[in-house]
Amino acid sequence: MKMSPFFKKAMENMKPGTITKTGFLGDDKRPLIDIIEEDEELLEKLKLNIPQLTERMKYFLEEGEKGLGEPITVDNKYLVQVYEARGKLPSPFEDDGLFRKINVTVENLELKKTIIYSELSLHLIEKFHFFQGKGSTYRLDPKLLKEVLEI
Repeated sequence: MKMSPFFKKAMENMKPGTITKTGFLGDDKRPLIDIIEEDEELLEKLKLNIPQLTERMKYFLEEGEKGLGEPITVDNKYLVQVYEARGKLPSPFEDDGLFRKINVTVENLELKKTIIYSELSLHLIEKFHFFQGKGSTYRLDPKLLKEVLEI
């Protein structure tokens, strides 16, 4: 599928050194729209929808913030820690806002598996269905998200 100027500009902003040191694409050279479409197809196979996923991620963000930077147990099953650094990060999509530098760590204690996501990553999934490119340091694999968050 052909990318609009909006997506082309976003992809430029996702390159290493533009917003973050490592960027958002990893070693994925495909057009941004193709990356998004592949993950949308995977979500369909997993029977996982974006609102369901992002509500669950927001839940752990909100619960984790109650720990004031320390790990806390949520629902007797998850160890959650929210760490906030100073400053904000802009979205790679033009005029899409600034986001707190927050990392949310959710460990499913029964599965002994962990995911880490940021406020910006949550926003990119919710608004653009973008989980980051393959090989990206902060890519969120939909299959792992479903498993760890038990959706």
